[in-house]
Amino acid sequence: QVRLVESGGGLVEAGGSLRLSCAASGGTFSRYSMGWFRQAPGKEREFVAAILGNGGTTFYADSVEGRFSISRDNSKDTVYLQMSSLKPEDTAVYYCAAGTDPDNYYATLKYGYDYWGQGTQVTVSS
Repeated sequence: QVRLVESGGGLVEAGGSLRLSCAASGGTFSRYSMGWFRQAPGKEREFVAAILGNGGTTFYADSVEGRFSISRDNSKDTVYLQMSSLKPEDTAVYYCAAGTDPDNYYATLKYGYDYWGQGTQVTVSS
């Protein structure tokens, strides 16, 4: 069983930055594809970013391309989401997810992931 714990959320003004972290335990982290999703009140959970097990392949939602960056440190079993130029519409609960397929062909979809964290709130004020 894989456990994922997100941290780094909070309140930030528009234009600011935050870095989210997701620490994994209970599995072989380097074999997992990792993703970030978010869910705003009243909306579906949506894809934000993903990184495959090799760390060299990343995917981004159009809405965050150029502003967010996903990375991973396999020595620390941790994935990061660096968020810059934040906008009020980025306000949501951000979830970390792990997929057991390191070459996750469904990395941008929720069903491409097997484990989920509890989420961390990000609020961007205007």
